[in-house]
Amino acid sequence: MRARSKAGITADVHFHDLRHTGNTLAASGASLRELMTRMGHSTPRAALIYQHMVNGRDREIADRLGSMIRKERGETDSW
Repeated sequence: MRARSKAGITADVHFHDLRHTGNTLAASGASLRELMTRMGHSTPRAALIYQHMVNGRDREIADRLGSMIRKERGETDSW
């Protein structure tokens, strides 16, 4: 209770909310296995909850795939 007050966190925020937010942020750069280990899950099902589509992540994935294809073709990235 004192830690929550000291951090300026209101009573309507629960520990699980903080866990969910932290793991959602971690999911933007972590593999499913890393998330499972971080959260203590033994199956992928629970960890998949945190694998939300992160804003811009789809673009990053597409850019990386495009770069891999260009590399295979012997082309260079122009950016």
